[in-house]
Amino acid sequence: MDKTRKTSRKEQILQALATMLETSPGARITTSKLAKEVGVSEAALYRHFPSKAKMFEGLIEFIEETIFSRINLIVNEEQTAIRRCEKILSMLLAFAEKNPGITRILTGDALAGETARLRNRVIQLFDRLETQLKQIIREAEVREGLRTNLTLTGGANLLLASAEGRISQYVRSEFKRPPTEYWSDQWPLLASAVFKSE
Repeated sequence: MDKTRKTSRKEQILQALATMLETSPGARITTSKLAKEVGVSEAALYRHFPSKAKMFEGLIEFIEETIFSRINLIVNEEQTAIRRCEKILSMLLAFAEKNPGITRILTGDALAGETARLRNRVIQLFDRLETQLKQIIREAEVREGLRTNLTLTGGANLLLASAEGRISQYVRSEFKRPPTEYWSDQWPLLASAVFKSE
């Protein structure tokens, strides 16, 4: 019973941190401000997380679990590489749009002044995403006879860089410019740049 209460308090702390990242772009978040937002003492925060870095890690773990579990569903549901790539990138953009505060972590904006370990976790997350796209394209070359206009690595990189650029614009505009804006019109052009038509 007590464990459930602790879990819910941990989630409450992470949600408060995500909200503060959204509502205070550019402001440094201190444990004192976070404790006040949650309505607990700083000591209570540290009972759940030994450091602010661990709180950010908790949010990064949430991002990883959410994104990669959805990618697994997409890979299982969609039959073609082009649809898989489209769905993965669309999901990434929609996730960013629905979670503006957390998106500041994805761009590294919220991690300025924090430990390098956190930035490396985000770098690894994007590397893993790019590897997933490469794997989808590589498998499609064999299964579907799909060919690309660029190298495998170059194609996967262009796809991910397009999504990353849209996410950066979203953060830079202080969440006024949605990352999904114009995406449905831009995707066919991006796909035709990467994938050769039959």
